[in-house]
Amino acid sequence: MLYPVYVHKGDDTHAHGAELPDFPGCFSAVDNWGDLPSAIQEAVEVYCEGEDMSLPEPSEIDDRDDGGMWIFVDIDLGKLDTRKQRINLSVPANALQEIDEYASAHGQNRSGFMVQASLQVARAS
Repeated sequence: MLYPVYVHKGDDTHAHGAELPDFPGCFSAVDNWGDLPSAIQEAVEVYCEGEDMSLPEPSEIDDRDDGGMWIFVDIDLGKLDTRKQRINLSVPANALQEIDEYASAHGQNRSGFMVQASLQVARAS
């Protein structure tokens, strides 16, 4: 689906910065224009990761006068499944205790921590 993206053009010392108004607080930056679509897709995937949210409809572009420009980027919504699914895991009791202690100490719950840790390992390989 095509979403509006506001881009601040970079230069020799600054990256091109992209803002996605339909995903508040979602930004991306790249040095090369050709990398912009994939960086934006990745930023939206991270933004939606682990969130139980409805995806917004693309908004209209607004009138800005700060040197940037509007582009439209095709975001693959199929990669943004934000629905949570319940699963059943068998975990040794001592491991579960460690997981819960770590998650709690870092302001997370068990499920959020396990998803974040699993994705970090999966993406590293």
